[in-house]
Amino acid sequence: MIRRGKRSIGSLKAIAIATLTLIASGPAFAKHTPSLPLHCTDLAGALLPPASIGLPTNGALVQSAAMISATATGNLNGDFCRLTGVIRAQSAGTPDIRFEVNLPSRWNGRALQFGGGGYSGVVVTGTGPMPFSPDRAPLARGYATFGDDSGHNGTSSEANFGLLEEAVTNFGYAHLKKAHDVALTLITLGYGRPPEHMYFAGGSTGGREGYTVIQRYPDDYDGVIANSPALNFSGVRLTGVVVGQHEYRRPGGYLSPELLEHVYERVMQVCDTLDGAADGLISDVEACRAKEPEIIDSLRCSSQDQTDRQHAPDDCLTPPQLATLESLRDGLRLPYALAWNADTYRGYNVFQGTRFTSMLGLAHSPQRLTQPRFVTNGYLYAQGDAYLKYFITHDSTFDSTTFDVMHPGRYRERLFTLSTTIGAMNPDVSRYMARGGKLITLQGLADEVISPNQTIAYYQGLVGRYGEERVDSFMRLYMVPGYQHGNGVFIPSVDLLGALDDWVTHDSAPETLFATDIAQATNGRTRPLCRYPAFPRYLGNGNLNRATSFTCVMPQ
Repeated sequence: MIRRGKRSIGSLKAIAIATLTLIASGPAFAKHTPSLPLHCTDLAGALLPPASIGLPTNGALVQSAAMISATATGNLNGDFCRLTGVIRAQSAGTPDIRFEVNLPSRWNGRALQFGGGGYSGVVVTGTGPMPFSPDRAPLARGYATFGDDSGHNGTSSEANFGLLEEAVTNFGYAHLKKAHDVALTLITLGYGRPPEHMYFAGGSTGGREGYTVIQRYPDDYDGVIANSPALNFSGVRLTGVVVGQHEYRRPGGYLSPELLEHVYERVMQVCDTLDGAADGLISDVEACRAKEPEIIDSLRCSSQDQTDRQHAPDDCLTPPQLATLESLRDGLRLPYALAWNADTYRGYNVFQGTRFTSMLGLAHSPQRLTQPRFVTNGYLYAQGDAYLKYFITHDSTFDSTTFDVMHPGRYRERLFTLSTTIGAMNPDVSRYMARGGKLITLQGLADEVISPNQTIAYYQGLVGRYGEERVDSFMRLYMVPGYQHGNGVFIPSVDLLGALDDWVTHDSAPETLFATDIAQATNGRTRPLCRYPAFPRYLGNGNLNRATSFTCVMPQ
């Protein structure tokens, strides 16, 4: 395997020397010992020139540098140097990219970039644990860590930065490269050498970012963890708009939380034991899919039910309500192509155990509000509505229920451009594979935000393009029964970073992994995480709460 650090050490030293020349301002800095960040505070005020960053910027500034003691209140990461700063935007009015870099005193020679979530907008500090990881935070394990805010200020739900083109480009991909290059320079300055291995880890938006760096910057990373990736970003946002139109524009299309829960319970009655275990998890999704007509028929309202409006909403599906769920199930098939010929967004496992009563599920208000909110109007719809307003039409008053997704007219070109910037659907990962990069993706089969079937489709596209053997040499895909978008009836805790590092450094490819459930009701039970397309099946005897009672099998 070609090691990124060894290959680029000459150029990195040149950058470090040039940067040191520019920022050295006193005798203390001249005495800097590069083996450890012993002179952390000397980096405060450091100016990194635009030439040290691989994409156009106005340079970067380290605004603060502080040594955090292992005994500091709340610090579980040992002694480390905390650097914060900004990467200057080029366009007037565009926010700078805020970043944080952390250099542990006991460095393991590796670096880890953290991805964001939603529309980002908040600096990912890199000081905490990886989501759903049972082990210590990467920083505490000796990783130099870093993250950023993707180039705008706000919350993960705010999309008004979509009015600024440079901010959109930063959010789509550019912030990843800019933050990477700044962090790499600072790590090299801090330790006197670049990291031996550079990793990336993120979920949802961060998962999309993981695929983005593989596709756009394959030479910068040795390993990537990209969970629940928001691939085909325009596709998932347009899907949310279509679902919202079914709920709020079509009379009778709204589904109450009670009815959504009734659908979920009916699916569980039919499909829970198809994997051999009555454990509240639908593992054999394909077997459950075969029973979908039976499930729908049992939920469909009779003529009398539809007449009785007090009975119908909570116990059966009327035609408009069924159409809403079918729009989720079917996803999107556009009569035009987005970037990389993407014309499809695969639908959700609506009748295979996805629970749409979660905080990120469908609407929980019977009427559309003037300003959509995640809980009242549904996460998918609210995010799609914001995407149309700020990214596509640049009109904050635009009514997304009137948007013709199939025939977007003058907005079609804008949709294509955005899918190029944010979509992460490029199937060409040949460079990343050729230089030995590794990828691990974990996603819930019951994900209600990012369709698991879209992730599977991208994986299958890679297999079709490169062949299974070649894809297996660099990628592992784990689909988790019962896991939704950060919640669910099974929430896996597993050391993916350890598995990735072992794969990169020792060529020990992960196979079946073992996860501990951290869902409140079933905390502590374990299950095997099977490589797709295998799923865990109960052996017929043994403790249902132990992974050893299950084996990974292929669907029939």
